[in-house]
Amino acid sequence: MNIPNHVAIILDGNGRWAKKRLMPRQYGHAKGAQVVEQICEDAWNMGIQYLTVYAFSTENWNRPDSEVKILMEIFSKYMVDKLQKVGQKNMKIRFIGERSKLDSAMIEKINNLEESTNNNTGLQFTVALNYGSRDEMIRAMKKMANEIKENRLDIDEITEETYAKYLDTAQLPDPDLLIRTSGEQRLSNYLLWQLAYTEFYFTDVLWPDFDKNELEKAVEWYNNRDRRFGKVK
Repeated sequence: MNIPNHVAIILDGNGRWAKKRLMPRQYGHAKGAQVVEQICEDAWNMGIQYLTVYAFSTENWNRPDSEVKILMEIFSKYMVDKLQKVGQKNMKIRFIGERSKLDSAMIEKINNLEESTNNNTGLQFTVALNYGSRDEMIRAMKKMANEIKENRLDIDEITEETYAKYLDTAQLPDPDLLIRTSGEQRLSNYLLWQLAYTEFYFTDVLWPDFDKNELEKAVEWYNNRDRRFGKVK
């Protein structure tokens, strides 16, 4: 098969998965975190080089405080566990999103995880945490405006390629395939610039039930797409 180089995923349905089992929402979030780890391994074994997941959006702060607190605890524990395992799997991990709203302990763990995996050459795994695409683009524009103000960037030098270098994803290629689970069919402020020519795959499967077989279904679907990028064949 033609394996997509970069797959982006919107992890959706953890709460509904838990509710169907008469369990609290945090049970679904914890299960969802476990699935992420397995999908990383499955993706790499399939030949996918880059995997980017939407873990927590800038809008998710509007959820009940109790759920936000539990999510942050899960992320914190997940990063500690991952730090112990990731070296063995040669995975490189990076985070995108605005970090200033996270607590100092979380930021330190993020920095340590990125630093400890920086030289790894396996799967390039990116976590979008406190990420919103509009927020990302505004931050990028502010950086550019500041450099123009300081005469370090000329307005005539601004191209799509130039702008992309100011985004959180500057070191990543654009996704080839976007997967969203749980039956929802919207982007939810995720990678709006980067998804310009990405193929969108929507599935009713809730994220905690997503597995290697479901990933293969998505890649098989991707193989039936005719990617023209505006050209005529």
